Amino acid sequence: MESGEAVSLLGEQGLAGLCQFKSYRRRWFVLVAVCLLNCSNAMLWLTFAPVADKTAAYFHISLEMVNWLSIAYLLISIPFGLVATWVLDSLGLRCAVILSAWLNMMGSIIRVFSVLKFLNVGSQSYWYLFTGQCLCALAQPLIIFSPTKLAALWFPDHQRATANTIASMSNPLGILIANVLSPALVPEGKRIPLMLGVYAVPAVTACALATVGIHEKVPPTPPSASATTSTSQPFLAGLKMLLRNKPYIILAVCFGGGIGMFTCFSALLEQILCEKGYSNEFAGLNGALFTVCGLLGAFLLGLYVDRTRKFIESTKICFCLSALASIIFAVTSRFRNQTVMLAITSSLFGFFGFAIYPIAMELAVECSYPVGEGTSTGLIFVASQIEGVILMILLQALTVRVSEDPSSTCALDQDGALDWTTPVLVLAGLCSAMACFYVIFFHTDYKRLCAETNSGDLAKAEDTASADVPEA
Repeated sequence: MESGEAVSLLGEQGLAGLCQFKSYRRRWFVLVAVCLLNCSNAMLWLTFAPVADKTAAYFHISLEMVNWLSIAYLLISIPFGLVATWVLDSLGLRCAVILSAWLNMMGSIIRVFSVLKFLNVGSQSYWYLFTGQCLCALAQPLIIFSPTKLAALWFPDHQRATANTIASMSNPLGILIANVLSPALVPEGKRIPLMLGVYAVPAVTACALATVGIHEKVPPTPPSASATTSTSQPFLAGLKMLLRNKPYIILAVCFGGGIGMFTCFSALLEQILCEKGYSNEFAGLNGALFTVCGLLGAFLLGLYVDRTRKFIESTKICFCLSALASIIFAVTSRFRNQTVMLAITSSLFGFFGFAIYPIAMELAVECSYPVGEGTSTGLIFVASQIEGVILMILLQALTVRVSEDPSSTCALDQDGALDWTTPVLVLAGLCSAMACFYVIFFHTDYKRLCAETNSGDLAKAEDTASADVPEA
């Protein structure tokens, strides 16, 4: 069915026309391919953070250079994020997924070159690592922007939030696997080659699945009314609409800042805890609890929102509770022998914080309809990367070098460890400030749901998207 025919049918038959829309079982295969690719990309991003000290010792580099392997993801995805939104909304989901799969696989293979002795002279090994990370970073925005587009094109309206949750949460699942697997694979520095080889396997598998299994840009028949106009606005016109959309700007600033904070928390957790005597294994456990509870929270909230459509209320409550958990973690992490309390607060921080992610992405589409899903989610991601880079640099600048402490578990041979007291308190303060700003100032109408409910006016909704519409 062509999009023009779908709109005409809706105009003639109203809600009865919705029965003509169809969903296909192969949507689940596309979802699996996107999930595996998203998971692999996150694993490659956070490979070194849980074993930062051992990585620095093995490659004979500084801890700052190890951190740049994570920061590279943030920096590269800022300019390329805009390109990725154009690729997703103009060339389509299939092109974006296959391109990201190949970039991801090539990056994972190039990283392995860093431990092949016959290829390395002097400091070349680090630059193989860095080049591989940069290729994986190019793949990141393409795959992270895909869940909302996938949900809109392939899934009916009553499954969109759930599909978006599953696809989006595969990214933190990759973070979880990296937090658990890296310390397990690298009890000592000489095991780093094994770790790089293990992380290349999912990247190759995801590339094969995406290349061989995804054949269509869109399904033959759209699954919902909004799917017929998924790319109804040209890319530049969509950007202009977003920049004039006040609720969207507030969501981008607050939610983008939230993603940046979670990025910093994941990348710096081992360094924050080792100075107080906590082991890499315990830091990995905290990262795992943070992510597992986040996956659980996101899944439960996704099911709830699919049934109630309470996007705004859910995100505001979870944002406030995650800010409270961040304050408790900031205080507790500054004391020794607080393993139980740290585990609990990391779990709560993840449960409420990660739950916001897929729902806020859906909310971005709702408040910006009919702008393409890739553009509306992509701009938020670019904002999050900019804020993440600023936060990473700021937090590292706020650290203070302290005299060597025999109880510290930081393995890097240097003149004393870094004290993270001020950075973690600043992080908690920023999280609380953004939560308050979001709760007070964010209000919007559900434009996509309203257009689907009043399906007879779908074509008209396209032309008046910038105008306010009644709350769905």
